Amino acid sequence: MSLVAPGGDTVPRMQSWNLQEIDLQGGTRSPVVVFSRDEGRAVLIGLDAGQELGDHQVKETAFLVVVDGDVDVSGDGGPLAAGPGTLVAFEPNERRRVASPHGARILLVLAPWPGVGHYAAGER
Repeated sequence: MSLVAPGGDTVPRMQSWNLQEIDLQGGTRSPVVVFSRDEGRAVLIGLDAGQELGDHQVKETAFLVVVDGDVDVSGDGGPLAAGPGTLVAFEPNERRRVASPHGARILLVLAPWPGVGHYAAGER
């Protein structure tokens, strides 16, 4: 059974992904958009040992899930060492840095997608 999304597209009721089996060649240079609709966007990112997502922010509420490995997260809430199964939430426009000393696989969920102010007028 499926749902009809705005625009008439048919959408399955349930979708699933094995986040540990998706190929992530190239570390941070090759993120994989796993899911993307107006409700949100899920992006799987591989961090090789020593790689980081430097100081950044997004317009959306961001949820970071550590799928595998370990990361050091710094943001408005202070530093945090996080391992598999950890969920970290960030407010829209909250600055953060995510680094992995040994390598990690993280899922970044942005909601809603795109957030208010993400695109310049007429860009979407």
